[in-house]
Amino acid sequence: MEWWGVLLVGIGCLVVGFIIGFFVIRAVFTKQLKDNPPINRDMIRAMFMQMGRKPSEKDITRVMNSMNQYK
Repeated sequence: MEWWGVLLVGIGCLVVGFIIGFFVIRAVFTKQLKDNPPINRDMIRAMFMQMGRKPSEKDITRVMNSMNQYK
């Protein structure tokens, strides 16, 4: 086989690998998000209630803003 044939086969394998990798990583990421959803206001409210506090909207907003700051 000529050198350009080997090069084309190599590039073809690389492209196919990237495409397969993209779909595998996307499926894994989607599964992780479904199993471990990002935190929301209801979760923060439940956390405050478990600590024995009744949270105000100001408390919840402050916690959400501090969490969004470090994303």
